[in-house]
Amino acid sequence: MIDALPLTSVPDFVREAQSILRDGSTFQWSTVTLLGLVVYVYSVEVERRRWDIILAGLAFAMMDLFNEMVNSAIFHLTDRAPLWTVTGDTSYLIFIGLSVEILLLFAVSGIAFVKTLPADRKMKILGVPNRVLGVLAFSLFCVAVEIFLHSTGYFHWDYWWWNVPFIPLIVIFGYATFFAVAAWVYDMGSDTRKQVRVVGTMAGINLALGLALGLAGWL
Repeated sequence: MIDALPLTSVPDFVREAQSILRDGSTFQWSTVTLLGLVVYVYSVEVERRRWDIILAGLAFAMMDLFNEMVNSAIFHLTDRAPLWTVTGDTSYLIFIGLSVEILLLFAVSGIAFVKTLPADRKMKILGVPNRVLGVLAFSLFCVAVEIFLHSTGYFHWDYWWWNVPFIPLIVIFGYATFFAVAAWVYDMGSDTRKQVRVVGTMAGINLALGLALGLAGWL
């Protein structure tokens, strides 16, 4: 259990995050506006009947939720710290590394990404397959944003192998998998049933993992 962890083994920023974890008193009404913007983004694609874009966006979000739950589990397995921790003002801290603001951002990030992909998935840019280049470019951009957030003191890394300057694991497992799965689902094209099966399976895995970790007190 969290309370049983030795105080000296846990960084101060982790304790700070724990103090506001799922604390409803931090709620801010601006979150409702952010939610409205997310709903608008999806409603535009519903109007256009672009189920491939919608499902790609949901696949991205499912990957993020999976990573966030694994991050919470790492905290309990190590008895020290998760790979990343969020502190500072937030309307609601869902998991130790996921605020509601980040959740809403990632809910539309996959949609923004696939809308930039060329229609021809085989086309190369500078000799590189456009999907590979897109995944790498967006992942590096996101990690650059995380490095900035880390410098502000509100986004934290504790382990040397998941930290500046050693960022390859953050690029690959922190973001590239998200963008890659979004591109994969998007490229299924008009096979909506297959896309739904993939996203549904991801949602089912997340539900099972969330229940298991929740019952264990690891979230």
